[in-house]
Amino acid sequence: MQSVLRWENEKTYRMSQSHFLTLGSLTADDLHFLLEEASNLKHLQKEGIPHPYLKGKVLAMLFEKSSTRTRVSFEVGMLQLGGNAIFLSSNDIQLGRGETPGDTAKVLSRYVDGMMIRTFGHNILEEFATESTVPVINGLTDLHHPAQVLADLLTIKEKKGKLKGLKLCYLGDANNNMCHSLIEGAVKTGMNITIACPNEYQPNQELVTKAEQEAKRSGASIQISSSPEEMIKDADVVVTDVWTSMGQEEETKARLSIFKPYQVNSDICSFAKNDFIFLHCLPAHRGEEVTSEILDGPHSVVFDEAENRLHTQKAILKALMGS
Repeated sequence: MQSVLRWENEKTYRMSQSHFLTLGSLTADDLHFLLEEASNLKHLQKEGIPHPYLKGKVLAMLFEKSSTRTRVSFEVGMLQLGGNAIFLSSNDIQLGRGETPGDTAKVLSRYVDGMMIRTFGHNILEEFATESTVPVINGLTDLHHPAQVLADLLTIKEKKGKLKGLKLCYLGDANNNMCHSLIEGAVKTGMNITIACPNEYQPNQELVTKAEQEAKRSGASIQISSSPEEMIKDADVVVTDVWTSMGQEEETKARLSIFKPYQVNSDICSFAKNDFIFLHCLPAHRGEEVTSEILDGPHSVVFDEAENRLHTQKAILKALMGS
């Protein structure tokens, strides 16, 4: 199944994928199209211009992991696009009582026009996509968080005027969904990405190897080191994430000690460019991965970033579910 998208000026764009599972599975053209579409939809929203592209359409939202931003942005996005969204937790459906993801996908495909899933194992999402006859959108898995990073890319482009050639530095736990999707998004758009992390918390090597091939095509670069000072030097964009993700709570005490040298604070940020911007997907643990001085300071764009979840996700919804 392919999704045919139409610009207001009657040009046609065809996405390379019928689902939105990872940024790595998209082409660079797909990614740039979604960013431009998000900017257009944001303009319409700010001007108060109705844009009911998904009138009569229904999105099923399946949550095995709770969220503030993901739920509200997808639900509000569907309403603004003229459609409706149904919230389903694992307690609300038979998936939580042993029904397979594939069987659930087959059933829901006959009721709704699209599915957004926020879950643990990425294999669960892939099984949904394999068995579904409607678009499946990744709201988060343990391995990838592409919807968030699409919002990050839009925010960086708005603040810096471009993406290609910029230096983005990620500090902290690099073996997590945010870092993985940032790597894929950076190399697709020609950004150079540096990663500062403990040696035992480096990103997925298979993902990095694939991203390095993409980087050769886009002119980007990937650097990974245990030295935060070296990696953040002259960075245009500084990004971090929580040190303990959902499902890792038993490791909290050990992680606080391991990641302490990677805290984003005024000292480490003095190595970045004077006009750097700071991003965090939120919620943030103040005093752990980032200090309040940085999170609430003049370089922080975290709340613009959070708002852009709405606009980029509307672009995804329109792209996959629109006609």
